[in-house]
Amino acid sequence: MNHSDEDAGRTASSGRKDARRNKAALLDAAAAAFVISGVDAPVRDIAARAGVGVGTIYRHFPTRADLIVAVYRHQVDACAEAGPALLADSASPHTALGRWIDQFVDFLATKHGLAAALHSDDSGFDTLHAYFIERLVPVCAQLLEAAAAAGEIRPDIDAYELMRGVGNLCIGADTDPRYDPRRLVGLLIAGLRGT
Repeated sequence: MNHSDEDAGRTASSGRKDARRNKAALLDAAAAAFVISGVDAPVRDIAARAGVGVGTIYRHFPTRADLIVAVYRHQVDACAEAGPALLADSASPHTALGRWIDQFVDFLATKHGLAAALHSDDSGFDTLHAYFIERLVPVCAQLLEAAAAAGEIRPDIDAYELMRGVGNLCIGADTDPRYDPRRLVGLLIAGLRGT
């Protein structure tokens, strides 16, 4: 391989990284707009937040459903990737679990308006719940197992049940400004230490 081939390879690789970074920034901007305005947020607002033109959004996501699915998957992936990183960086597995649950609550909070869209007739949404379960339950289970192995929590806690409980505590948080699910979720996570 000559130098020009190596340079071309590096340039192509660098371009793909930039494209992934730009797409991630666009998805983050869409998620932020969804929190404020719901999934019907104007595309021009999302484009302005991302610092791109409206055409760029439509080039990546031809329909609103495509954008919603991509935002949801992006957030699920970020939450899934956070678990192992928190476990490696936290003072204890229980601390990592608590921090991950905080991120999970953030994820649930950004679903403003997404639940209705997910229950619509659009076939693009059919696999999202399965994707959510497939990606996040094993991460939660890993954190629970580590905390149980360290003797920090009871060993009989099921990841799916815990996530379902946290999800139920988050219901209504976007419609009642006096309700902050974080306090109750914090009590739930503290209660995992029970005997």
